[in-house]
Amino acid sequence: MESTRRAAQTPAFAPAPTAHRSVDGYLMAAFPWYGLDEAFTGPRWLMQVGAAADGTVEHGSTGHGEEPSLRVETSPHEQRFAVVVTVASRPLRRSADGTGMLEATSVSSAAWLAGSGLLSCTWPTHMERALRQDWLDQQTAIAWDLADHVGGEGWSTLNLPVDGTPTPFHHRDSEYGWVLAGSAGNDVHIGAYGRGMSAYGLGFSVIQDITAYAASAAGTE
Repeated sequence: MESTRRAAQTPAFAPAPTAHRSVDGYLMAAFPWYGLDEAFTGPRWLMQVGAAADGTVEHGSTGHGEEPSLRVETSPHEQRFAVVVTVASRPLRRSADGTGMLEATSVSSAAWLAGSGLLSCTWPTHMERALRQDWLDQQTAIAWDLADHVGGEGWSTLNLPVDGTPTPFHHRDSEYGWVLAGSAGNDVHIGAYGRGMSAYGLGFSVIQDITAYAASAAGTE
């Protein structure tokens, strides 16, 4: 999980304009992408993928609903979105440069990416800059510890459909939103986070055409 942590530990606080997000990285993945199932009829948009040093795509996220904004005039409590994180299931393996080993990915990897993703769109814009980094460091450490002990205290179990099959997820709520993490078929783990949309009514399914997310986002510009 260490390699996944390093890839995500500096959240991208200011989401790039949707039109600038390329679908190319998603198309390079050797695993299927997941999103909300057909019960969700709102906007869908691309976020970003994470890749290993050799360029192998390891994980990525897709957005649903209203894109979260960190603009001061936007209240985070008025935002309504859900982000689905797909993480390739990887065994313990040697790093691309041959100098070490990369830890296997797991449900904890999905929980960490989802937790840090939620953190990236809930940081306190009104907080004094000098205190902001301290807050971020503290919350990042908490998110990491919770992910490392997924299933322990602070998590509950929630069954949600994945490709129509009830699947157990680890679930937790916070003042900033909710986080989900579980395993699906197709050798992937699924994480999710959001706010303003109930986690209890969600369902996940394989995205048959990831380019449709890019087209959907372009249509909202």
